[in-house]
Order: sequence, then C-alpha cells, then structure tokens
Amino acid sequence: MNLVKETKEKTCTFYASDYHFEMISLPYIEKKIENNGQILILTENNLEETMKNLLSKMNFSEEKKEKILKLNWKNDNLGKFKQIKNEVNNKKDIVIFIKGKENYIKNVNENIEKWTNNRNNVKIIDCYDIEEVGKNMNNIMDKYKKILGTSGEREIGKL
Repeated sequence: MNLVKETKEKTCTFYASDYHFEMISLPYIEKKIENNGQILILTENNLEETMKNLLSKMNFSEEKKEKILKLNWKNDNLGKFKQIKNEVNNKKDIVIFIKGKENYIKNVNENIEKWTNNRNNVKIIDCYDIEEVGKNMNNIMDKYKKILGTSGEREIGKL
C-alpha cells in the first residue's frame, strides 16, 4: 500500500550501522557504476573512512574501488544539492541515497523536491537507522513500493 504520490521513484532500506549500510548499498552501487549510472550519497555523517576500510577488504579491482570512493561519502549536502540540480537539468538519470535519522531523511527529501522541480529522472533510496525506527518500520514501509537489501531491490508486497 504505497501512500506516497511523488514524481520520483522511491525505495527504502534499513541499516544497523554505517558498515551495514555500506554492505547493503554496495552491490547496487557497483551495478550502477558498471552501467555508468549517476549516484549521490547524502548522509548525515561522514562515511569516507568506513567506506575506505570496507573497500580495502573487498576483492574489487583498484579501478572499481576508486570509482566507488569518487562518489563522495562525506556529508557535503550543499555541494551535492548543486550536483543534483545540474544532473537533473541535463536530463541525466540519477540515484540518490539518503542515509540518516528519520527527520534528516524527511528534510533532505523536501529539499530535493525543491531542487529538482518535480522531474522524474531521479530515484531516491531512503536509508533509515533501524535503531531509531524499529517499532515504526511497517509504517515507514507502507510509504514505499520497494525495499533494498544485499540481494537487490524487491517489491515490498512480495516480502
């Protein structure tokens, strides 16, 4: 039962730690990078060091690791909002991960709506801290059609 009536495609996921978020998102990000997809990570906290640490343990080529690190895992929202606006105005498809507390996700989504002028070439993946939303998970999932896990996206109705 999807209650959200927005122009952008939206997916959700839930994480227990920064590393858990990175492990969930990495297979999806890797596929998008292979297909030259545009990806942005909007995060409430800096993930650069945890991502470097995780990639050092992965069996990826150095080139792939560099591409993943170039995504800018820092919490530089203003610069990233400008990049979103530029990508959308150039009619490029873009996937935006929004990772943080529920209020942060809400505020960033509201700003993205403003910066993208209701364009529909934006896919948003809202990443919730499971510690914060634990008992409210079902209510949150009611707002989305899909959920992202390590095995990829799945329809919520088929879970």
